[in-house]
Amino acid sequence: MPQGDYKKLSDEELVFRYAQRSEQAAFTTLFERYGHLVYGICLKYLKDADTAKDAMQQIFIKLLEDLKRFKIDSFKPWLYQVSKNHCFMQLRKTVHEVSGEIDSEADMEFDDGWHHKIEQEQLLDDLELCITELAAEQQVCIRMFYLEKMSYADIAQRTGYTMLQVKSAIQNGKRNLKLKLEAKRKVST
Repeated sequence: MPQGDYKKLSDEELVFRYAQRSEQAAFTTLFERYGHLVYGICLKYLKDADTAKDAMQQIFIKLLEDLKRFKIDSFKPWLYQVSKNHCFMQLRKTVHEVSGEIDSEADMEFDDGWHHKIEQEQLLDDLELCITELAAEQQVCIRMFYLEKMSYADIAQRTGYTMLQVKSAIQNGKRNLKLKLEAKRKVST
């Protein structure tokens, strides 16, 4: 298929052609179609052009694998969520690095709640890791429901899932998260 013809295909057709047939031109078309949007999301959250450009490239590199691993029904909302999550993880990592540098001496002067803070940070790290291990549909719905405080109806509208799919993804996602977190806790104790 000539490159120009790919531009006429829907997102879902392009995802299918890349994921199932390894057609690189389909992925290139998705990049051309959404690269500027992903860059805009990254710039909005990361506030630095070079960092945003690096993040955009990292996201699309990760997509090379993720498009083949996950079933994606609504590409644009899924890509938006993946981009946002990548930025949040990068910001979180940056905050930890900066605070670690600034507080290296202050860490020696512990207050009474330092154990609790460390446990909370570990729980958040474990939770984030476990969320990334969920099925794509569960990841998207869990993040939208709990992190963005969206209703089932809003999630269904944004993702294109039915209300039943949203409810099921959230319930199954919660159950799977609980099991994964419990398993992590057993391993770390």
